Amino acid sequence: MNQTKYIFVTGGVTSSLGKGIIAASLAKLLQARGYRTTIQKFDPYINVDPGTLNPYEHGECYVTDDGAETDLDLGHYERFLNVNTSQANNVTTGRVYLSVIEKERRGEFLGKTVQVVPHITNEIKERMQLLGHSGDYDIVITEIGGTVGDIESLPYIESVRQLLWELGENNGIVIHLTLVPFLAAAGELKTKPTQHSVKTLMESGIKADILVCRTEHELSSDLRQKLALFCNVKQEAVIQSIDASTIYDVPNLMLEEGLDKVALKKLDLPEKNTPDLKHWNEFLYRLKNPKHTINIGLVGKYVELQDSYKSILEAFIHAGSANETNVNVISIHSEHVDSDNMEKRLKGLDGILVAPGFGERGIEGKIDTVRYARENNIPFLGICLGMQMAVIEYARNVLNLKDANSTEMNASTNNPVINIMEAQKNITDKGGTMRLGSWKCSLEEGSLASKIYGVSEIEERHRHRYEFNSEYKEALEEAGLKASGINPDTGLVEVVELPEHPFFIGVQYHPEYKSTVANPHPLFVHLVKAAVANKAKAKQA
Repeated sequence: MNQTKYIFVTGGVTSSLGKGIIAASLAKLLQARGYRTTIQKFDPYINVDPGTLNPYEHGECYVTDDGAETDLDLGHYERFLNVNTSQANNVTTGRVYLSVIEKERRGEFLGKTVQVVPHITNEIKERMQLLGHSGDYDIVITEIGGTVGDIESLPYIESVRQLLWELGENNGIVIHLTLVPFLAAAGELKTKPTQHSVKTLMESGIKADILVCRTEHELSSDLRQKLALFCNVKQEAVIQSIDASTIYDVPNLMLEEGLDKVALKKLDLPEKNTPDLKHWNEFLYRLKNPKHTINIGLVGKYVELQDSYKSILEAFIHAGSANETNVNVISIHSEHVDSDNMEKRLKGLDGILVAPGFGERGIEGKIDTVRYARENNIPFLGICLGMQMAVIEYARNVLNLKDANSTEMNASTNNPVINIMEAQKNITDKGGTMRLGSWKCSLEEGSLASKIYGVSEIEERHRHRYEFNSEYKEALEEAGLKASGINPDTGLVEVVELPEHPFFIGVQYHPEYKSTVANPHPLFVHLVKAAVANKAKAKQA
């Protein structure tokens, strides 16, 4: 069996340079050359996973099929590669230390003094090689969170140093992503921050094999030569990563720069064939040459931070390309919507998505938004909490149960149309304890949901504690709100829809997690299609 090769992606100068996008783009090119490639993310924070982190702190929490709550970069990995990630693809310092401490408590270290080196670093190295040892991959790309020089990242950097030595020559390389800033006052790009960053990395015993330089302006040949000389890399290994109009341009930009060729050469791997990006570029062409433009309202409570709804925004890009439509997503804070101003706030939208979330803040605004979409025949999609708000709105305004609510918002409501799941009632720990991961759902024949999916049974990813209260199912269905998707094992209502409405559907799961460039999610594709039709109809009126 061929030895798995490892690529480590580190960052310097500043955070948010796009290590995840560079890692995903390189993986895409290697995959397109025929190499089985996966990506993993090592995060230096002490939370065991992002599940308990506020979206304002960390952006969205991405969920995998196997129920892992992970960093949002895993979403980029899946969207680019169209390959599922798992629990093994995201590791945090918290998870590493928890595992080592549990081993110490069980006596596995035989009375030894437990230290960062070798015990923590051994744990990290073991997890870094977990996917490689599976035999499923030729190349494993590992993104190290944070920037070089951070106290939090030191154990990871030391683990990489040790692992490179253990793997031997040509079996592991380091790509270092840095910033080459443009100083307007001087009118030039500056290399010194990159030089310092590479020096810091070398002080930890690691030599960068490839430099990827984020920049707003083209790097001249002289500047590349200077970086190569002072950072101790070959000039061909100085890769420019210039600002792009969309993250989906980056694989092509990295192909032009030869990032994949340099990486393969350093790993002593054959180039095989030219990367096949035909379908990728067809997607990009449709994305950049739309025939329609629509406005979709994204109504949520974390709209100030784009990363809070990252997968939803990307799913709209995929669905827009599929429909040759420019989807202009208008973020609307649900706290700012009420029955008095919703006409003003929501007028002119061609479609509406009510976003997932937790807690009471902004709930009434979401309910008012659902009512506006329902009464004005605007294409509507409610996700997770958004679906629950659709149920509450219908119960209040059609069934006339004025105090209908979720027990999450009002524990003493007389009409808990949304209630805590039975399995969740005695759970006190918050992290990793929700209903997570992929679950089956049977779709009713002839329903909107079954037409959208084109199949009778689906599997989608979940992240919730509360559910549709089946005691109200009969009354709501008699009033016109159909439960068209049911979990075959538990009877949990997963999908609700209004057959009399042009497009009105709410889902308990998170379809956005499964949307990729190669497979845009059908719910988003059909919402965009319905919004295009709605706009055309409004023009004719």
